[in-house]
Amino acid sequence: MAFTRAAGKHRRPSVLSRKSANIAGVAALTTTGVIGTLAPQAFAAEQDLAAEDTGTIRAVALDHSAEVVAERIEEQAQAQQKVLDEAEAARKAEAERKAEVKRKAEARAKKEREDRERAAREAERKRLNTFRLPVAGSYVSTSYKSGGALWSSGSHSGVDFHAASGTSVVAVGAGTVVEAGWGGAYGNNIVIRMNDGSYTQYGHLSSIGVSVGQSVGSGDQIGLAGSTGNSTGPHLHFEARTSPEYGSDIDPVAYLRAHGVSV
Repeated sequence: MAFTRAAGKHRRPSVLSRKSANIAGVAALTTTGVIGTLAPQAFAAEQDLAAEDTGTIRAVALDHSAEVVAERIEEQAQAQQKVLDEAEAARKAEAERKAEVKRKAEARAKKEREDRERAAREAERKRLNTFRLPVAGSYVSTSYKSGGALWSSGSHSGVDFHAASGTSVVAVGAGTVVEAGWGGAYGNNIVIRMNDGSYTQYGHLSSIGVSVGQSVGSGDQIGLAGSTGNSTGPHLHFEARTSPEYGSDIDPVAYLRAHGVSV
């Protein structure tokens, strides 16, 4: 009798199906009396199937173990990278903190330096712009415009400050020396062009300590009081002028007071 196989896709029986088929085959052969000749072959087939199943399980187990190891290695690598990243972030944060501390210290030092320089400039400006008496602690012994035969013009063109011979005479303010030498009736005299454009004169000096063209500051010593020229005794003749020439005099007391000097 001929057998036909249904058309369609055929698959190889599974291991379990093959094992069931083998067992059924053995039972059938036992009933027909041929089990003796097929038994060794069936047993061998069973061993092969067992070996095949064991190998498949071992391969699956090995594959699973390798996957677990790989996952653990990856986790360790990620953990180590995290530690490195955190360390690098901490290093950068510390570097930025130190840089900020340095910037603040430099800014503070710069500000302090600028404050000192500003204070020094202000002090120098005040010193240059500050006026003072030409003879420290002195007083006016002969006033401005006093009359008498002692003066060729008929009146006093300045004021006299009481001073013993050799007493220090200073510039009343900052300026430049435009005359330093013998001045006739003024004896040894000095004329200074002040920074504000006015002029001051110092007469009857016993000695002169500056020269023409020299810059002087307020309070700088320029000579010593004396009694040279047309003088009746040691004192300082002081004039304030609008020009270096004789006859341009102004009230020296008012001049000093206008510059903040108590006379």
